Parts: sequence; structure tokens; C-alpha cells
Amino acid sequence: MRKRLAPVNTEPSAADLAAIEAEWPLIAAELDLLDAEITLIYADDHGGPSELDWRRVRRAEARVTRTAADLASRTDSYRVA
Repeated sequence: MRKRLAPVNTEPSAADLAAIEAEWPLIAAELDLLDAEITLIYADDHGGPSELDWRRVRRAEARVTRTAADLASRTDSYRVA
């Protein structure tokens, strides 16, 4: 027998929305990296990835690293205060 889930009638709090907003640059950077990695996978079907494909992945990885470090430093400064 299938159980039904109870409907959720709660909405995100202001703190939840603020946390998402603060993390959004990292989310966007990770999505760009995922897109670059997917391009590499599909490039295998067309003779392999080009140097531009690899460069796009490296830049996306660097952006994720920079954004994560920036987010961590901002989070640490909030904890110190």
C-alpha cells in the first residue's frame, strides 16, 4: 500500500532566503562547472574535447574555488563579529 506524504504548507523563512542569497554565487559557479563537464562528456562523441573545452573546465574550477573561498571568508567574518 502506498503512503501519501503530508503536504508541506511552510514557506522558507527570511533566514533561509538570506542563506540561499548569500550562497547563490557559489551555486552559479558550480552550475557553470557542471555545464563545462557535461560539454566534455558530449565532446567524446565528436572526436574528443578541444583545448577550449578543457580551458573552460579549468576556468570554471578556478571560479568555484575563488567563490567558495570568498564565501568562507565572509562567513568567518560574520562569526567573529
